[in-house]
Amino acid sequence: MRLLSAPRFAPALILALALLALAPPVEATGTAKIDPWVLDQLVLQPSGESEFLIVLAEQADLSGAAALRTKLAKGRFVFEQLRETAARTQAPLLDELARAGVVHRPFWIANFVWAKGDAAALGSIAARPDVARIAANPRVADAGPFVGDAPESSFAPAAIEWNISLVNAPLVWALGYTGQGAVVAGQDTGYDWSHPALLAKYRGWNGAVADHDYHWHDAIHSGGGICGANSAEPCDDYDHGTHTMGTMVGDDGGANQIGMAPGARWIGCRNMDQGNGTPATYAECYQWFVAPTDLNNLNPDPALAPDVINNSWSCPVEEGCTDPNVLLTVVENVRAAGIVTVHSAGNS
Repeated sequence: MRLLSAPRFAPALILALALLALAPPVEATGTAKIDPWVLDQLVLQPSGESEFLIVLAEQADLSGAAALRTKLAKGRFVFEQLRETAARTQAPLLDELARAGVVHRPFWIANFVWAKGDAAALGSIAARPDVARIAANPRVADAGPFVGDAPESSFAPAAIEWNISLVNAPLVWALGYTGQGAVVAGQDTGYDWSHPALLAKYRGWNGAVADHDYHWHDAIHSGGGICGANSAEPCDDYDHGTHTMGTMVGDDGGANQIGMAPGARWIGCRNMDQGNGTPATYAECYQWFVAPTDLNNLNPDPALAPDVINNSWSCPVEEGCTDPNVLLTVVENVRAAGIVTVHSAGNS
């Protein structure tokens, strides 16, 4: 994906002209709606198709959530407003995509539709007045775990780990606050739910059997490495997610304390395929967290939303996320639902 940085503008200009020639009559402003990365992919992909996010002009008004007093009230209000806006405004676009045979998937966490199509499809979609822009959906590689420069002697397997002590977490624990009563969510490469440091903290485990409904979602629908696609139970195909969840809540009941909030429970969503995610897979996990569903992706319930979501991944410009705000509306909507989002500052 980094190979796109040098030639990106020339193919984009060529394809902009091609769109005007190949698609139904399109105003020049139509191609201006399209992220250059999307146009580049039409040239670079053998299929002549590109993945993209069709962002509709109308977005849900969630301002009323601020006046609501409880997290549950905020969550239900946001969920209902987002779903109503998407259902009402996306129908004509979805009809056009279906008639044209364009592969697509609608979202409501923000009012957009993921799709994959050729130049003609792009031109037709961009010409629609109800479409605000067509954003890129690049595949972003995860950098993997980062240990840092802690001295070798600080890695003590029978003690509180150095990073936990560094932020004075043990002092907070001593006051009686270990995260008890809170639900922490993670979206990452997946999770080894039966790991000794995570099993007892998994919300889907009752001490004897597991029930993954409302506690796990897989946003990877093809590929998936050792987990395959649409895994019916938490699975980690890259090991990074398990590592991050350990930092959040890990506790095996022994002297080795690796988790920041060992009293909290956790739920998870896989947003990367063997370390590679896209804005669409990230958004799908955010959507599921606002209203978790059963394993059939049915019966969403905002009452089961987490209190906080950890995001140890990034979507950098140099890897194709040319619009720094591609997920801004999504994250703002999650926050309006009363959910805290925490984002890594980068391995460097």
